[in-house]
Amino acid sequence: MTYLPGMEKLEDSDILDKVVSAMNAYDADSYTAADVERALAHDLCTDEDFGALLSPAAAPYLEQIARKAQQEKLKHFGNTVLMFTPLYISNYCENYCVYCGFNCHNNINRRKLDFKEVEEEMEAIAKTGLEEVLILTGESREASDVRYIGEACRIAKKYFRYIGLEVYPVNSDEYKYLHECGADCVTVFQETYDSNMYERFHVEGHKRIYPYRVNAQERALKGGMRGVGFGALLGLADFRKDAFATGIHANLIQKKYPQAEISFSCPRLRPIVNNDKINPRDVHERELLQIVCAYRIYMPFAGITISTRERAEFRDNLVKIAATKISAGVSTGIGSHSDKVDNAGDDQFIISDGRSVDEVFKALEAEGLQPVMNDYIYV
Repeated sequence: MTYLPGMEKLEDSDILDKVVSAMNAYDADSYTAADVERALAHDLCTDEDFGALLSPAAAPYLEQIARKAQQEKLKHFGNTVLMFTPLYISNYCENYCVYCGFNCHNNINRRKLDFKEVEEEMEAIAKTGLEEVLILTGESREASDVRYIGEACRIAKKYFRYIGLEVYPVNSDEYKYLHECGADCVTVFQETYDSNMYERFHVEGHKRIYPYRVNAQERALKGGMRGVGFGALLGLADFRKDAFATGIHANLIQKKYPQAEISFSCPRLRPIVNNDKINPRDVHERELLQIVCAYRIYMPFAGITISTRERAEFRDNLVKIAATKISAGVSTGIGSHSDKVDNAGDDQFIISDGRSVDEVFKALEAEGLQPVMNDYIYV
């Protein structure tokens, strides 16, 4: 997993080493009920407290943990819930990731939107009332180079106030270019922080380079991005270690770059095209609730997104308790938002919550929550 030519190496950063060291030292089974009670009693959550809240010993305390998480959410975010949708503009990929529907060996309908189609999709999304979009591509520099992604950001600026990116990791100067094109935030899923499991699941492609991916958020901030998102794909490896490493990684970045807006995503494995047997190991809804609440208590100011991988009812409950952001009107295929794109490309994974923007909006209101399309005013 050595750096490839052209990959920027952050010589002055020790964050990767600190994350790996903390993860390797973390023993979820070593915590006791007393450790969990002590963590719940503290006003500020330490790394040790965070580890306790993620441990099996915390399971009997889930109600208390959820209550504390809800208090933190209400304190910092009130009843607001941000709404957005992802827009997949290409599903060409050069990686062989065994769990992903886009992997280069999967026999799917490949599609890349041209700029006219990108605009048609964005126009259709904007008509739903959404003011935030997340632009996604498969991980292929050849099919979706940085200039292509940048132009998609320029088009998005016509329709949206906030633009997120979830694309292959790039160098800091390329992140700078994408920010200048209009991108505000970059999310990179590490998938798993266990380097041995990481190598096992990422068989071919640039994504095999574990350290380059871990350092993507720091390069994005060096490139001027306002925010960065973190997440492990829960169920690939030991989910408690992955959740712990994700939190430690985000916290270290926050301390080094205090101006950065930090967010978490909490996806679980979902069935994919040509493989409906993929599902998370040992990560059920109770475990996911525990993880989301632990993130909220550990980093109270961080945003937390809950994916359409989860059931509608579960998502609605999570935004009442700890999550702050929810997607709606979601498609993980290429060209599925408007009726003007012919021959739409296949999906990355199968979603569980297929509600429209209007349906999610009304469901949030019914729960006494305040749906928010945008929380920024540009002056």
